[in-house]
Amino acid sequence: MTGFFTIKETQSQKRPDGKVLSCHACGLYRKVQSPKMQPFGNFKKGIMNIGEAPTENDDINGKHWQGQSGKFLKNTYAKLGVDLFEDCININAINCRPVKSGKNRTPANFEIDCCRRIVLDAIKQYKPKVIILFGNSPLQSVIGNRWKDSLDGIAKWRGWTIPDQELKCWICPTLHPSYVMQMEKNKGIEVVWIEDLGRAFSRVDEPFPLFKEPKIIELTDLTELNKIPNLSTVAIDYETTGLKPHAKGHRIVTASVATNEDTVYVFEMPKKAIDRKPFVKLLKNKYIKKIAQNMKFEHTWSKVILKTTVRNWWWDTMLATHVLDNRSGITGLKFQVYVRFGVIDYNSTVEKALKAPTSNDLNQVKQFISKPKNRAEMLRYNALDSIFEYRLAMLQQKLINESIIPF
Repeated sequence: MTGFFTIKETQSQKRPDGKVLSCHACGLYRKVQSPKMQPFGNFKKGIMNIGEAPTENDDINGKHWQGQSGKFLKNTYAKLGVDLFEDCININAINCRPVKSGKNRTPANFEIDCCRRIVLDAIKQYKPKVIILFGNSPLQSVIGNRWKDSLDGIAKWRGWTIPDQELKCWICPTLHPSYVMQMEKNKGIEVVWIEDLGRAFSRVDEPFPLFKEPKIIELTDLTELNKIPNLSTVAIDYETTGLKPHAKGHRIVTASVATNEDTVYVFEMPKKAIDRKPFVKLLKNKYIKKIAQNMKFEHTWSKVILKTTVRNWWWDTMLATHVLDNRSGITGLKFQVYVRFGVIDYNSTVEKALKAPTSNDLNQVKQFISKPKNRAEMLRYNALDSIFEYRLAMLQQKLINESIIPF
């Protein structure tokens, strides 16, 4: 063996489900020539490439990207003005070669989990400007443990340049070069792949956009909403007791109104109609443009619960997402917030309270906000929804107006 491990590196990291995450538990290091293969490259341009796993040639040479797919990647990078080994640092989702019947195999999720600490340590050490994830295994390694919904596959994620606010760098998933090589008869695949790489490289010299905290104003008196002038644009979002308002006992629990990209009002929905009047007036005002994510939700709840028909719906961020990119599984607000703004998992503290057994059942929102801490978390979540809808709408308009269709 050409590699080595410290005691700390082989110590277990226990998880709540009883599984153990460690090099010792994984065991691949016992079966390879180059265990825990070290990062390779001079990193002159601050690009980190994360592949799937070492190949046989990689294992023999103790370096990443030494096989056919590595040569293909190196040549492609050269055409785009990037040297794979001079300009980049190279690692894999797992850094010991996985083998089955003497041949390379796809890493198991448990192996990826065991090696994730090494990957994250490398990111922390090198502080890359851009990370390119080649295929499903790197996607699982870097995003999978933080993404609470279904991760799905690389087809859903490829092409995005994500300003990840936790890792403080651009995360750029794309296809693995070996897959592109296998699809050589479909030249469209290679064209899309090269476009993905070019888009990722364009981020190297682009300043990293840090998330700007909005000004969240909690209202107890909704008359403040009367100050929103005509010809304004607002984003509206509700947190409700379920998905369908017609069933007995349902109501709008909280609401938020973002008046620009940085300011948002949020409040518990008053039970008395007279106290709701300023908000209802806002909904009815045909001179104020309204934004929502899937506007039929807020429209239906307004009509059924508030007895109000919303006037001047102007922008639906869900529909606009589909116009810009018709892939399945990408129109949800949480997905768009991550890939566009790099904010991941801002809803985990309230997620369980929002779920109900069926679409007609009551959820636990009312019980949840009975505790002051939970109430504050729900209001912040509701406020962020409106802010992100507003920011997303502004970005989508820019992309559509400039005819910049990114994929």
